[in-house]
Amino acid sequence: MFSRVSTCGLIGLDGFHILVESDISNGIPAFDIVGLADTSVKEARERVKAAIKNSGFEFPIKRITINLAPADTRKEGSGFDLPLALSILVSAGIIPQEALGGYLITGELALDGSIRHASGMLCKAIAAMELGFKKLMVPEENANEVSVVKGLEIYPVKTLREAAEHFTGVNPISYEQQEGVILPHHRIYTEDFSDVKGQKNAKRALEVAASGGHNL
Repeated sequence: MFSRVSTCGLIGLDGFHILVESDISNGIPAFDIVGLADTSVKEARERVKAAIKNSGFEFPIKRITINLAPADTRKEGSGFDLPLALSILVSAGIIPQEALGGYLITGELALDGSIRHASGMLCKAIAAMELGFKKLMVPEENANEVSVVKGLEIYPVKTLREAAEHFTGVNPISYEQQEGVILPHHRIYTEDFSDVKGQKNAKRALEVAASGGHNL
C-alpha cells in the first residue's frame, strides 16, 4: 500500500516541502530510504523501527521503500523520524491516508516512541505557512516556539502513539493557540566588545556577520 506524508527540510534558514512517500509490498523483508538522504536520515530506519514496536504497533515484516521527494535535494537532520513512522503506519493500514490531509509533520523519535525537542522548528513553521499548510504537528517541547507564527493550527505531540491515535480519531489532540513564549525572561547583558582585550580581527568579523545577518 502506498502513502504520502508532508514534512519540511531546511537549507540554511529556508524551509522547503518534502513528501515522504512510503510503499509496502510483498517480498524479502527490507527497509530502504531513497531520495538523497544523508547519514542521519538513513539512520532513522533503526529509530523508526524501534519506536513503532515500542509504541505497541506491529512493524511490517515486508519490503518497505521510502522516497523523500524531491529526490534531487539533499535531506539532513532527524526531523524526518515522525513523518517516516506515520507514513509506514498509513501504508500498513493502521492510519487512514485522508486523516493526514493539510498537515505538515516534523519531529525526532526516541527508541521508546517519545518525540524529542528538535532545532529549526521556527523556520519550519514559517515555511509551512508560506507553503499553504494550515496544520502543523510538532514535538510538544517546540509548541511555544512555533506558536509565534500566526495562521497555523499547532498540534503538539509527546509520543508516536499519541500522534497515531490523533489521526485514527481514538484520542484527537486539541488545536492549541498560544501567545508564543520563547524565553521565560529577558536577560540583561552587561558585557560588550569593550571588555574583550585585543582580538581586533575577530571582533571585526563578528560585527560584519551581525550587521549582514550572516552565519559565523
